[in-house]
Amino acid sequence: MTMFQQIGKLMVIAGLGLAALGAVLYGLGKAGITRLPGDISFGGKHWRIYLPIGTCILLSVLLTLLMWIISRLRR
Repeated sequence: MTMFQQIGKLMVIAGLGLAALGAVLYGLGKAGITRLPGDISFGGKHWRIYLPIGTCILLSVLLTLLMWIISRLRR
């Protein structure tokens, strides 16, 4: 396999993964799961700061679980 074929394969896999992630996020938004407990939002009349701490923790746990499952399947 040439270098260009390897890079092409990697780009296709990354693109499919990004599309899948986008579909999941779109679905979560449609389902109304946009702000979890632990997410902080504050601001004034013309500005807003949103700190998705609860969402980051949930994503971290889910991605850790996914990586653990993948590593177990590769053994």
